[in-house]
Order: sequence, then C-alpha cells, then structure tokens
Amino acid sequence: MKRSSLGPGETLSRRSLLAASAVGAAGVLLPDLVRPAVAVPREATAACTGSYRAEYHFTVPDQWMNDPQRPVWIDGEYHYYYLYNPDYSTGGTAAGTAWRLATSTDLVSFTDRGIAVPKDTTPNGDVWSGSAVVDTHDTAGFGAGAVIVIATMAPGETQAQYLYYSTDGGRTFTHHGTAPVLPNPGVRDFRDPKVIRDEERGRWVMALAENDKVGFYHSADLKSWTYVGGFIKGGIGVLECPDLFRIRADDGIWKWVLGVSANGKGSGLPSTFAYWTGSFDGTTFTADASDPQWLDHGWDWYAAVTFDKRDASGVLDPDARYAIGWMNHWDYANTTPTTECDGFNGTDSIVREVRLKRASGTYYLASQPVAALDDHASRTVDLGDITVAGTRLLAYTGTAYELTCEITWDQLLGVGLQLRRSSDGGRHIDVGVYGDCAFVNRGYTVSPDTSGRWQESRTPFDLSVGTVRLRILVDRTSVEMFVGDGRYVHSTEAFPDPSDTGLALFTIDGQAVFRNTVIREFEV
Repeated sequence: MKRSSLGPGETLSRRSLLAASAVGAAGVLLPDLVRPAVAVPREATAACTGSYRAEYHFTVPDQWMNDPQRPVWIDGEYHYYYLYNPDYSTGGTAAGTAWRLATSTDLVSFTDRGIAVPKDTTPNGDVWSGSAVVDTHDTAGFGAGAVIVIATMAPGETQAQYLYYSTDGGRTFTHHGTAPVLPNPGVRDFRDPKVIRDEERGRWVMALAENDKVGFYHSADLKSWTYVGGFIKGGIGVLECPDLFRIRADDGIWKWVLGVSANGKGSGLPSTFAYWTGSFDGTTFTADASDPQWLDHGWDWYAAVTFDKRDASGVLDPDARYAIGWMNHWDYANTTPTTECDGFNGTDSIVREVRLKRASGTYYLASQPVAALDDHASRTVDLGDITVAGTRLLAYTGTAYELTCEITWDQLLGVGLQLRRSSDGGRHIDVGVYGDCAFVNRGYTVSPDTSGRWQESRTPFDLSVGTVRLRILVDRTSVEMFVGDGRYVHSTEAFPDPSDTGLALFTIDGQAVFRNTVIREFEV
C-alpha cells in the first residue's frame, strides 16, 4: 500500500485536533432522540494531560507505522513485520517505509526486534507492502528455510515487485539486486504482493493489487513470475493488500477466501477488509457471490492481513486463522494526539481469531479476540445483572478494559453503553443497538474525522429478537465491538481525553437487563 507522505511540520497538534473535533462532533447519524445537545466543548483543547499509548494493543515504539505484513511462524514464534517510517517527524525526502519486526508467542505480548528490511539500500528507495514466506524446499536458491520477502518498491513512481532474503531466521534481510522479480507492465496500480505456497501443484502463487483487479501469478522459484489471470471487482474503490487462503468451515466444507482492503465509503460501504468465499483451482478464483462481505464494519481496520493459526508446537489449525489490522485510515492518517503526547503514530487492532461459518446457505467469517488475551487479565470486575431504564452511571472508571454482557429486553427503541464518559456527561463513545442496526458512534468525543461524515458505523440488527451479546474492547484510542458470534465487528479509533473514564448504560423508550456484565483489565 502507499507509503507515509508526511512532510516537515505537518503533524497536527492536540490543540488543533481537539478544536476541529468540536465542529465535527455534531455530525452524528443517530436520530434526534439520542443526538447530543451540543458539540464537544472547545475548552477541551488543553495540552497533553496523560498518555495516549494503548495499554494492551500493539503500538509502534516511535515515529510511524502503517500496513501490517502477514506474520509468519519461525522457530516457535510469530514474526510480525510492519511498515515503519523512522523519519516520520522530519518527513520530506527522508520519508518512506522499511519493514520493522516484532516477535510474539501469544500474539498479545510482542518483543521489538528493530528494522528487518531496510529502506534506501538500493536506488529503488523505500519498501512498501508485500509478504514473507519460508522457503522450506529452497526453491529460490538461498538455502532451505530461508525467509523470502517480496515487496513493492516504486522507483520513479513505477510500482514493481522486488525480492529480499534472510538466512538468519527472518531477523535481517538482504536485497536480491536492483531489478524487479515482477516488473510493471505499464499500469499505475501494481502493488502489495501476497504469496502463498500451492503444495498440490508444486509452485508459488501471488495475488497482486491492480486497481480494480487482483492479478494472479505463478512461480517455481520466487524469482520469475507468470501472469495467469485475475479477479475484477469495481465499485469499492482501488483494491489494496490482497489476501488468499483456504479454510475449513464449521460444516466441514473446505472453501477459499479472497480478501482485499478497499474504500467503499463512496458507495455507502465500509472501508476495511472486503472478502469473497468461493473456489480456487490454482489459477482462477470463482466467488460464491459477486458482492463482497466485510470482515469489519468500523472506520479503522485497514490494510488487514490474515495468517496461520498454529499451536505452541507449530501444528496448523485448518479451521481458523488469525487477523490483524491497522487502526487508522488514509483519510486522516496524521490526525492523532499520540504524535505530540507520546512520540508515535501507529496502533493495531487486537489480533482476532477468524473462523468460517455457514448460516442460511451463506458462508461468512466470524471473529473473536485471540484467546491468549485471557492470560493477560490483571483485574476482573463482575457486575452481574443490571436493570436499566433510561441512563445508569456505573461506579467503574477506566481507559482500557474489556466489557462483556448479554442484554435482554421485551420492547424498546435502543440500548447500549456510553464508554469513556466525561465527568459532566458531555463527552462519550456510544455503542449498542438501535432500531434496525448495531452501532458504534464516536461523534460525541474527540474524533480523527474532523469532517463529521464518518462518525457512526452501523451493521444490520433485528431488535425484535430481544437479546444481543456484546464484547467490547476499549483502549486509550480505540473501541472494538464484537456483536454476537463476531460476524459483525466495529473497529474505530477515537481520542477521548485521558480524564474521560466514566461508563454508563442506557436504554431508549424501554427497559433492559444487562446480564453477566463483566469487566476485565489487562497487563501486557
């Protein structure tokens, strides 16, 4: 995907960010019944009063991070690479990304390993998105077990695919010359190679983002590639960061899944990870339906990747995958208080486990937070069952936690929670269900979207069922809400003041019971 383009002096201050949010906060989408009477007050434009660095989500140590790169399992741990710009604060001609590495055994706690694929070591410049594979059979000639990265570079603004290799277990990489292994055929968009091994046919397969097409390529040695076909989908913006994998569904059927990051805002669709279930014969992907489904419906789960789920001994789970996304968006990528207050810009979603399910004849992906998060719980607050009619402020306060509950009702218009509530009740993030949708609304607090257009995310919901199960992850600059079995997830960044720690429950025109309400805090 495209690189950071921040120039000198272009970072937005917390003061200007908060002032801008006061204008945007009024542009929320819920009916007048639950709209705030006033926008976020401008007097909130104080200097940094606390840290905005996430408590239990992955953040870049400093400077800038964007696209996650698909983690690979090497020597008993996951190697997680991501795009990193060490020159973010200065920008200009020094801007551009390298690949930085973090390792993890549980995908909750990560150890920084520094830059693995450096930028500007050849005339081709910086390194964009791609993928790493372990070359078990030495097809590329760098030795059995060498780690091969194929990534996009764009010398002269011409995107092409280049190869780097590692013989030390993926810790450091060397460029394989300056010529591309897959040259540009004369198009503008030609990036983000995702490489998988087709063991059945003894070859490598690449999926490549080419504007409104995902191109497919074959290679025997990772060094030379042949175009064999493509999958075309218009109407959801330029396709980026493709993904291709095989998974066994809960009914025992094997399916292929093709995914892309896409900006569907112009069509009233999400701007996250679109996917199709279907079949793949090694050359052609045939989708079950022409329109995609979406793995996340929030505003901020872009450039996401899925990857193998393995146990501690490295055994692959055929029924599940993991996924991680960048909790930001190119519409406002540089709009964050973390730069001024904490010296970094880059937070990821929680790693989630993804499974393929079937209901009413349709296959869909369902997500839940990675199970290892349980091992990091440091405090549990069991609130039991809580009856609410109107608004009920709870005694609990916090800026980073998980809340789970099952809400039941007989008749009402809406029900939900106010997260990160200010002491005067004027600022908060609202989540819940209303009418025919589940929603997350950041329009009542400090939002990165100063236009006011992208404040509330919605997914279908049938209020007549009388119950909903919610799992909500709150961190200092993010909210992730998993609805029911996780078919619908809302991942959204927001920047509440560190002093906004309150929590309230609410109903609209009715009564509800928040059952088995449990809050957990985490230590990573």
